[in-house]
Amino acid sequence: MTDPTLHYVSCPDAQGGHRMAYWQWGQPDAGHVVLCVHGLTRQGRDFDILAQALCARASSLGHSLRVVCPDVVGRGKSDWLKDANGYQIPFYAADMLALLQQLNPTTLDWLGTSMGGLIGMVVASLPNAPAVAKVRRLVLNDVGPAIEAKALQRIGQYLGNTGAFANEQQAADAMWVTSSTFGPHTPEQWLALSRPCLKPVDGGAGQVTLRYDPALALAFKAATLESAAQGEALLWQAYDQTTAQTLLVRGAQSDLLSSATAQAMTHRGPRAHLIEFDGVGHAPTFVAPQQIEAVLSFLLAKGRME
Repeated sequence: MTDPTLHYVSCPDAQGGHRMAYWQWGQPDAGHVVLCVHGLTRQGRDFDILAQALCARASSLGHSLRVVCPDVVGRGKSDWLKDANGYQIPFYAADMLALLQQLNPTTLDWLGTSMGGLIGMVVASLPNAPAVAKVRRLVLNDVGPAIEAKALQRIGQYLGNTGAFANEQQAADAMWVTSSTFGPHTPEQWLALSRPCLKPVDGGAGQVTLRYDPALALAFKAATLESAAQGEALLWQAYDQTTAQTLLVRGAQSDLLSSATAQAMTHRGPRAHLIEFDGVGHAPTFVAPQQIEAVLSFLLAKGRME
């Protein structure tokens, strides 16, 4: 399979509900689901290369697998919220529970990049969650309960500025300015990662803009030092309650996940196994072969799928 299928799930909210889109790869009836959840302004097509590699490896092992990559609400093909206050981790986690009830996996693994990892920590820690939400293996991609202030400042400088660009290449070039920490990519690789993040500007004579709700910036910028400290404490609590076997992936030059936080995560909670990739900051994209192999070995090595 070279292209995923697009599906939707209805999610409740106080304004009458919204739809979340998700991209599905592999065997549509497979009980083993790998859920891949993207970062703050990204979307589910970020995982195309990794999803294809996961499905190919599973097939070679005679194992039935579905890889599901949602567009978190406000991004990609998903609805935008009527109330921007809903753009927060607890509400995203609730949407993922609705998705999992629709998918009904018998075995669930989770890979989350940045924001997607925070959502995964919350879901994996829920003591009374439905059986379908029990996370077996958890991959946290360059994120932990403590997020460095300098990274938040960097993100705040561009978040919400969706822009208008003459064409896809111009947009991709502009995105690279804020995303070069992702590490080395060929121009072709970067354009492929960028293209699903774009949509036509209404009445824009061929112009394109970023495919996310600019209102994402409202909740982000409303955070205070007090609320940030409370959020960090809650995330450490969630991490410490996680029982899933955990792989922590870190870009060695990350400005978001410090080395100290990563080391702490190897000694508490699920005692994550840490792997770092040099030449990469925030965050690895799982396009490079060694990054892909790290995930495949963790999730699909013989003896790991039961």
